[in-house]
Amino acid sequence: MPFPIRQPAVAGTFYPADPKALRDQIASCLKPTSTKITAKGIVVPHAGYIYSGSVAGQVYSQINIPDRLIILSPNHTGLGVPFSINNRGAWRLPMGNAQIDEKLADRLMKECPLLEVDTEAQMHEHSLEVQIPFLQFLKKDFRFVPITLGHLSLKQCEELGEALAQVIVQEKEPILIIASSDMNHYENQTITLEKDQWAIDKILTQDPKGLFDTVHSKKISMCGIIPTTVMLATCNKLKAKRTLLVDHKTSGDVSGDFEKVVGYAGLIIE
Repeated sequence: MPFPIRQPAVAGTFYPADPKALRDQIASCLKPTSTKITAKGIVVPHAGYIYSGSVAGQVYSQINIPDRLIILSPNHTGLGVPFSINNRGAWRLPMGNAQIDEKLADRLMKECPLLEVDTEAQMHEHSLEVQIPFLQFLKKDFRFVPITLGHLSLKQCEELGEALAQVIVQEKEPILIIASSDMNHYENQTITLEKDQWAIDKILTQDPKGLFDTVHSKKISMCGIIPTTVMLATCNKLKAKRTLLVDHKTSGDVSGDFEKVVGYAGLIIE
């Protein structure tokens, strides 16, 4: 039986479908640096590259990308199960196929029985897909595990974070956790920058509960709150040392419309 291949859902809309045009756009988003950080986790935005690509590119430019990755995304469509994982096959993108890390996926499912094999939640999910071309541009060979999450409780986020950390420790090799998230949505520039900063401050102090509670109590429409909370919980179990804010912008910085903006933040957790 052939391995399942997930087809691209947003090539030609969120990023170019033509491989050369895609490489050119990614190259324009990168900010090469002489020193690279070995990260445990990162937060990267997932809007169309014209809006958030420069923030994502700066994060990816500054880190060592290991051979194995776990990508956590929110579920924008509402389809599928709350703990959706792909454990077999590959994702097709304009620059080629990205292979699922089947061994890692199986280990994660064994450690966290909440995870379910599911294609519906990920079939049309842009927030996970848009991360992969950056990785393909910068890293020739890697394997990844895609996990798309519904709106979980804090306890469920912590449970998943503990399971991820346990597996990463057992595997005894670098595994990067990527949390895909935009920040506040569709309020004006002043309000968005303020709300974003409340959330960013909790990420900088590596406080998953504080982030979860703040986003809900302050009504911050951060779509990747769950992936980011899980990532922080995992990194805390892995004894992360510090978090760096790489960049923080809004869609208004590109469009010139500051009345209804979306915030984008890039962070690295060491």
